[in-house]
Formats: sequence, structure tokens, C-alpha cells
Amino acid sequence: MTSVFLDKSQTVPISLNRFDKGPYFDFYHKENNSYGIYAGRYFATSVGNDIENTYWNLRRKAVMYDVPEKPIQIEGPQAPEFLDKVFTRKISDMKIGRGRYAIACYEDGGIFIDGVMFRLDENKFWYVQPDGPLETWLKAHQKNFDIKITDPSSRVIQIQGPLSKEILSKLTNGSINDELKYYHSGFYKISNQDVYVSRTGWTSELGYEIYTLGKKTNYKNIWDSIIEIGSPLGLIFDGLESMDVRRIEAGILDNNTDFDSSINPYEAGLGSLVDLSRDDFIGKKSLELASQKQGKKLFGITSDHHMTHSSKVFLSNGQDVGYLTAATWSPTLKKYVGYVRFDYSGSWIDFSVKVQSQEKLIDCEIIELPFFDKEKLIPKGIDKNIP
Repeated sequence: MTSVFLDKSQTVPISLNRFDKGPYFDFYHKENNSYGIYAGRYFATSVGNDIENTYWNLRRKAVMYDVPEKPIQIEGPQAPEFLDKVFTRKISDMKIGRGRYAIACYEDGGIFIDGVMFRLDENKFWYVQPDGPLETWLKAHQKNFDIKITDPSSRVIQIQGPLSKEILSKLTNGSINDELKYYHSGFYKISNQDVYVSRTGWTSELGYEIYTLGKKTNYKNIWDSIIEIGSPLGLIFDGLESMDVRRIEAGILDNNTDFDSSINPYEAGLGSLVDLSRDDFIGKKSLELASQKQGKKLFGITSDHHMTHSSKVFLSNGQDVGYLTAATWSPTLKKYVGYVRFDYSGSWIDFSVKVQSQEKLIDCEIIELPFFDKEKLIPKGIDKNIP
């Protein structure tokens, strides 16, 4: 089944000298691992695991990932006001110890970046970015705001799966429990050292992210403690492969893959992240116009036949109308699932489409994302049924 998920013929060697391999790299590196680069950081795409077995370990037990997402720190007396100006939803009303998914747009309404904002203190925030020049963008708009923008040199470990809560509870001597709700966060101790932990992740399973504090962190002690406590509970380490399958099922979008600056939040199905009732923010005028248009460009797509990303999508009359930004085999749904990006907005649910696959056209169904658990009951800890 491995070939269904990742075409390793597309990999090429890249020097370690140019990019940041990270402090955890040597703990899991093997000669046959495959890596990608994201936010200037290496991350493991494959560590040789059977993808479907690891997927089920994620859904039934727990999996650890060394992820490349990069927190940027924004602090100062005008930090809340500044962030309200930059992002499309209100940030200043966040409570300390909370996270919020937020996007920033260009003046023309195109999506610049998405990520999770955390409020660490009254005037201190972390925005955890994917790939993109966020720090440069923030400094370019800093103007006369009394703020400071820095890189806290934090690295992120995700522990995802139904047993993640038990693992994090043991790691923090019981400090993390049911009181830490979905998208809540705070400072805790692991291996007698401070870390920032959020109940978030990129899998839509119950999960947590452990953020380190740069040079203050003993990374080996963190790693060893996770392995010591997690392994008896079935925790394993994996690269992106199993996470990518689960994030596609969950309708989680990837910046510069599933959307980019040529698409606005309404076209991408992210209109709920835009608050047009607020005072002026970057892109507001363009987004007001975009909100009046009907339809979207980005949808889910399913098929009983093999689909791969970049495949073209056709109407029944043969017209080329889009392409797949992502595709994978879904072990839960027992079919292929993916994202289709159409060339123009419309009510595409009502259309019959076909996808080019291995020199033939296959029948597909267009659906709204996500593919299941539309209310996010699994990561919220409400749906505890393990498949």
C-alpha cells in the first residue's frame, strides 16, 4: 500500500548546510529517511514505517511528529492593536492561554498565510506559521506600532492520537488533564524544564503540541522523557506520511499547496475567518467585494479509483475545469479522497466531474470538506469511539 501514499521516485538529495535540521533530528535520523523543507526547516516525510499501520496507530493510540512550523513572537503594548490590523479576524479579544486559527491577506484579498495565534501574556503573542516570509511581512507593516517582532527559536513536537492526553498527563505529572480544552494552551514542565503546550495539531485527532523555549531547552531530556513514557502506551514516531493522510481526511488545508495568494478566503472555504464588522485591516476592502460573490473554488473529492495530486478535473463534456491539490487513500473511508481546486468559483457540488488517472478518466464525487467529523468532535474529545 505504500506506493498509494508517496511516490519516492520524486525525491532528491539536498545539502544539510543550507537549512535548519533541528535539535531532534539526530534522535530519529536514518540513512533511508526522506525529508522535505518547510519554513526553512527540515522535516521527515518518511522514516520507513508502513503508512497504513502508522495511520491506525494514530487513530487508535498515538504518534509523535517533529514538525517544522515556526512560531514568531509579537510583543509590546500595542501588540493586540497591531495584530488586529494584520489579521482578518479579531485577535485583541483573545484570552491568555488560548489559541485561535487566523489568516492574513494581501491588500487584494489573496491569502498570504494561515496559522495558529497563541496569547502567552497580555501583550505577548506567538503566531505559529507554516511556510512563508511572515517575520518580514510583519516588520514591513510595523510602522509606528510600539511592538517587537522576534524569532523565539522554538521547536515543535506534536503528539497526536486518543492516548495523547494520558501521555501528556504523565509527562507533566498530572498538570495536563481534562481542564486543558481544545485550542487552550499554557506553560508546563516536562523533564523539570519549562515548555509551552497547546491542545492542537494537524491531524484532527485528540492531540497536543509541545513548544520549546530555545536555548533554555534540553532537547535530549524532552525526547527521552517522551519515549520513556509514551512507548509503553504504544506511541511511535513517524514522518509526514501518516499525518498527511489524516489532515486530508480532516479537511485541513496546506498553505501554498491547497491555497495561495491567487485565491481569497471565501473561495477557499475560509470565509468564517474574516470579520468584516471590524475596523480597517489589510485586505478588508477587497474582501468586502469578494464576500458578495457566490460559490467557492476549493472542495473535497472522492473516488473508488486511484487519484493523485495535480491530476486534471474535467466536466462530462470534456472541459478542463481544475486540478487536484492533494489526494490520498483513506483507510477509514476505504476510498480515495482529495482536494480539487476549480478554475473559477461555483456551486460545484451539483456538477458531475471526472479526473484524469493513469491515461483514463475516472468518476468522482464533489463534496464539502471535511470528509467526516464535520463538528470536530474527535479533537474536542467528545467523540471517543476508536475505529
